[in-house]
Amino acid sequence: MTDGTSSKSPVVVCRALTKIFSEGKLEVRVLRGVDLELRRGERVAIVGISGSGKSTLLHILGGLSEPSGGQVLIDGIDINAVSQRERGLIRNAHLGFVYQFHHLLGEFTALENVAMPLFIRREDRVAAIDRARKMLERVGLGDRLHHKPGELSGGERQRTAIARAMVTEPSCIMADEPTGNLDERTAHRIHEILLDSGAHRDAGLIVVTHNLALARRADRVLRLENGMLVASG
Repeated sequence: MTDGTSSKSPVVVCRALTKIFSEGKLEVRVLRGVDLELRRGERVAIVGISGSGKSTLLHILGGLSEPSGGQVLIDGIDINAVSQRERGLIRNAHLGFVYQFHHLLGEFTALENVAMPLFIRREDRVAAIDRARKMLERVGLGDRLHHKPGELSGGERQRTAIARAMVTEPSCIMADEPTGNLDERTAHRIHEILLDSGAHRDAGLIVVTHNLALARRADRVLRLENGMLVASG
């Protein structure tokens, strides 16, 4: 992490995070006291074997599921100390999500999909569409604005999903295996867009990935082992 980044305010902080899944009398401890601090403009990659709990950790950090113990702060707000409605508002205001599968809405165009988070905020429709258009142009899809997801390639759908994640100008983008189902060339282009996304708006980036080429380009690489985050050499 650079000196410039280390002087910036934290975007995501978790302390002593635990997660236990219970099935009858069986308890599986997935997270065992995870600590993490991500600052503005910092890019962190989280790696680990399949089933180690990487996606579980990301979902808890993003307020999509609750921990068994510990605390998560997004821009200083404890997301598990507020109502579900308030948590949803925090996610919309502060976070952008990118998944392995794009989760675009098939009945809407790329432009409408990207503008959707702004519609949810009840922002002016004309202004929202304009912002969505500019974001799609930024990821190289200015000529695909009115195509629906079924008319886009896998890489184009993922770039649309990234544009949707960035359109709200979030404090942090969280990406879960964003190139897991793409060919190497397309994956490389997605890497470039994601890694540039934080620098453009001074946003943090947390990416869960098996792709070592992407992980090596992060400011820090952390490995999830036995429910704990450790620095990866």
